[in-house]
Amino acid sequence: MDRKPRVVVTDLDQPSLAEEEAVSAAEGFELVRTDCRTEDDVIRAGEGADALIVQYAPITRAVFKALPGLKVVARYGVGVDTVDLEAATDAGVAVCNVPDYGTEDVSDHAIALALSLARGVVGLDREVRRGNYSLAPVQPLHRVAGRVFGVVGLGLIGAATARKARGVGYETVGFDPVYEPGTTTAEGTAVVSFDELISRADVISLHVPLNAHTRHLINADVLAAMKPGAILVNTCRGGVVDTEALIEALRSGGIRAAGLDVFEEEPLPKDSPLFDVPNTVLTPHAAWYSEESQVELKQRTAQNVADVLAGRKPRNIVNPEVLA
Repeated sequence: MDRKPRVVVTDLDQPSLAEEEAVSAAEGFELVRTDCRTEDDVIRAGEGADALIVQYAPITRAVFKALPGLKVVARYGVGVDTVDLEAATDAGVAVCNVPDYGTEDVSDHAIALALSLARGVVGLDREVRRGNYSLAPVQPLHRVAGRVFGVVGLGLIGAATARKARGVGYETVGFDPVYEPGTTTAEGTAVVSFDELISRADVISLHVPLNAHTRHLINADVLAAMKPGAILVNTCRGGVVDTEALIEALRSGGIRAAGLDVFEEEPLPKDSPLFDVPNTVLTPHAAWYSEESQVELKQRTAQNVADVLAGRKPRNIVNPEVLA
C-alpha cells in the first residue's frame, strides 16, 4: 500500500485520542476523528477508509456495502452488538474487540451496586440530606453473610464478580450455557440452571452479551419468579432487561431494588419512569471506567487495527475465519 492506511474513529465520548495517536505514529497509519450517529454518517465519514474504530455508531450491512475498502472494524469495548457481524464476515472484514480490559472495573462496579442496595446506602444518604435519621425508609435490611448471589454469565467479568461476592460473605451460584448444572467452576461457584438461580438468588448480577438469545432475558415472567426481596444488577447491556417489566416489578414490590449501569436507551430520556422509581441506583454506563482501563482500552483497540492492517493476527478478533 503506497499511501498510509486511513483509520476513521467514528465516535468517541472522550476528548483525547492520545493513546490511539501514539499507536498510529508507531504503526504508520492516518487517524481521522469524526462524530457519527447514524448509518449514513458512518458511510460519509468512512469514504476511503481502511479501518473503522467505533464506540456506539451502527456498523450495518449497508456500511460494509458502501465501504468496500474496509479491512477491519474495531470496537471500543467488549460487546459488538452494534456491528453486523454476519455482514462483516460476508465482506471479509475483521471485527475486533477488547473483551478483558475492564474485568476488574466492571466486577467492582457490580459489587458496589449490589452492596449499596443491600445496605440501603443510597436511600439512607437521601434521607440524611433531608434531615431524616430514621431507618424506616430502607427497612428491612439483611446481613450479607449467608445470602445467595447469583451470576448470570460466567465469563471473565462474571467469574470476577462471583469471586468478589464470596469475599464479602455471599454464597455464590452461577448460570452459563457452557457449564453443566451441578458442577462447580474452578473458582468455586456452584453452577445451577437458570430457573434455579432466578428462584434462589437474593442478588442477581447480569454478565452476558446482548444477542437474539439474551434480549429481554429478564422479562415479566422471570421477574415474577424472583424472590420479592431480590436485587437485580445490570452492568452488561440494557437490552438484556425488559425495562417496562422491571419498572412494574419495582413499583409493585415484585422485587426489592435494581442497580443499573446500562439502559435500553442511552442516555435515558428525561421523562424515563426509572427516575421516579425510588428503589433504584442508576449510573451512566460507567462500570468499565478507571483511569487504567481507559488507557488499556484505547491502546488495545488501536493496536488491533494496526495488527490487521499490517497482516498480523490481532490479539482479539471476533470472526477469525476472515483472516484464515
